[in-house]
Amino acid sequence: MHNEVTATELSGVVIQAHTVAVGDVHHHHPPAVPERPVPRQLPAAPAAFVGRVDELAELASALEQEEGKVVISALAGTGGIGKTWLALHWAHTHVDRFPDGQLFVDLHGFSPAGVPVSAEMAVRWFLDALGVEPNRIPPELDAQAALYRSLVAGRRMLVMLDNAATAEQVVPLLPGSPTCTVLITGRTRLASLIDRHGCRHLTLGVLTRHEALALLVERLGARRVAAEADSVDELVALCGNYPLALAIIARTAATRPGVPLAELTGELRNLGLETLDHDTDPAASLPTVLSWSLRTLTADQRTMFSLLGIAPGPDTTLAAAVALTGLPRNRARKALSALEEASLLERRPRGRYTMHDLVRGYANVTAEELPTAEREAALTRAMEFYLHTALAADRLLAPHRPLPPIGSPCVPPLPLPDVEAAAAWLQDEHATLLATQRAAVAHRRHDIVWHLADALNAFHTRRGHLRDALATWQAAADATDHLADPLTRIRTYRALGHACARSGLHKQATENLNNALKLAEHHHEPAEQAHTHEALASAWEQRGDDQRALEHARRCLDLYRTLGRPRWEADALNLVGWHAARSGELETARQHCEAALALHRHHNDTYGEAATLDSLALVAHRAGDHRQAVDHYHHAIALLRSLGDAYEVAGILDRAGSSLFALGSKEKARADWSEALRLYQEQGRDTEADRVQRQLDDLDNNQARPKAENAE
Repeated sequence: MHNEVTATELSGVVIQAHTVAVGDVHHHHPPAVPERPVPRQLPAAPAAFVGRVDELAELASALEQEEGKVVISALAGTGGIGKTWLALHWAHTHVDRFPDGQLFVDLHGFSPAGVPVSAEMAVRWFLDALGVEPNRIPPELDAQAALYRSLVAGRRMLVMLDNAATAEQVVPLLPGSPTCTVLITGRTRLASLIDRHGCRHLTLGVLTRHEALALLVERLGARRVAAEADSVDELVALCGNYPLALAIIARTAATRPGVPLAELTGELRNLGLETLDHDTDPAASLPTVLSWSLRTLTADQRTMFSLLGIAPGPDTTLAAAVALTGLPRNRARKALSALEEASLLERRPRGRYTMHDLVRGYANVTAEELPTAEREAALTRAMEFYLHTALAADRLLAPHRPLPPIGSPCVPPLPLPDVEAAAAWLQDEHATLLATQRAAVAHRRHDIVWHLADALNAFHTRRGHLRDALATWQAAADATDHLADPLTRIRTYRALGHACARSGLHKQATENLNNALKLAEHHHEPAEQAHTHEALASAWEQRGDDQRALEHARRCLDLYRTLGRPRWEADALNLVGWHAARSGELETARQHCEAALALHRHHNDTYGEAATLDSLALVAHRAGDHRQAVDHYHHAIALLRSLGDAYEVAGILDRAGSSLFALGSKEKARADWSEALRLYQEQGRDTEADRVQRQLDDLDNNQARPKAENAE
């Protein structure tokens, strides 16, 4: 008799439920299910990682805040900015958060190979890493991606997709499970990932100065960095805090320990990108690394990139880029946007685009590949765009000023609707306009050099840009050696003399102004003689000789009257009134100023009205009517503020403070003097600033009367 048992499972063996004889049972063990592999594919962590505290914190916060969905973060930035370093450092720091493995693939979006890894190839590599037998992998990409998502579902894994070029490379590699985290690096924004997959975008910029110094200390040692601190500071500045540039310099310095850092600094200063190149190792060459970003650009985009390398100024706008490239506005806008997407440009407020200096240097190198005629034509268009827009702005700021003759531009200027728009454009483009004049000097465009100095003169005068006014007119004076028109030479001597006077260069001022006067007399130009006498009056006032200043003012008035120019006559009447008041001739001063005020108001000359109110305030102050003086001063200040004339506002605030003090309004005097001090300091008017500071110190020390030396 056989023993019988009823069983469903014996020793882990699955048996169909029925009655069997024990002696007849044969145990068949199925093959053991292999454990799922845990891939550990992260490359080694960067050996000398410093800084990036904010960026690391932002990545960490993504893990904490995105519970319940796949965390996808993308680091974008220019080549060599340190995206992979940051991603690997973060991944190794948080590796314990991903116990089920870390997948990594370099998608070669921008690399020496030049051929990006396809999504098909990348997903196959991931399936191999996850232990899938080749015969179980379906042939189609969609099916492969579905299998991949199934295998990582529910697993706490990190997927790092390095050096991605397009969203098409990335999307099939995205897990569907909220337990997974994806970290992507690339030079482009991958817009559809942000739009459709909620990707958190993080743009990586250069290091801070402190981080850049820390990187060099880490690579070269604190002792060497401290011993050559001056050279290190300049190296950091020349590298523009760019991580790869700093790493290359550190590598060069470390492998040449006997070479002083000052020598490396000199090479970088003189050779620029050449110092950061490498003949045999592309990844160790900044120019080569940057070149990989250009492979996917269209012809328009490459041309835009190259020409921006030779464009004057630190940044650009869409209107300027249209002029530079000659492209239609829509194509130029798309090219700028593409360069921004590729991390070759950064867009800043007010529609301005800027490049890092080293990227710009590389763009300049690529511009050399363009035909010379194309480069020259582009630069000419850019210079004429800036010049003619500056002239239009100047016409709005100083509508009564005679405009020297100039030819038509080869490109239309930017339309400026009103004074406020003109002043804002000149402020935004000031650095670029100065750079444009320097470019015109370099390319021997002497006409542009001169006209830019003239177009910027009112802006420089009103904003108190004394050094810039002096520099632009000195360049214009050099350019007049190549310009035949005698009127241009006269105007240049006069403007340069005026700029010298305002900068405290009194001897040079009177020399230039006397030269202008002699030329004007020689060429029988009464208008130019009158303008020069007006400038000489101001110059002699600066030298403290009020009587000579008054003589020139009266000669100026006589000439303007013979010319029958009422607006100019109004200026001269006020000039005589001002210098008469300074010379103690108060009744003469009042009569001339009241006549000037009537003319200025008749002709709607706001600037002339403000200047005349300032003169009438001086008359009232000298006559002891300080309340009337304060009223005139503050009315003049309000008008000048509407014109953006910070230079004259500073002086009038200074004088108004003296009248307020005379009235016993010490706190109001302090307020006006304090603002005058700030403006003087901003304008580099050190003598005036020191004097006002003494007045404030006397006020704080409760002195009976501060030495208000500029009360008149």
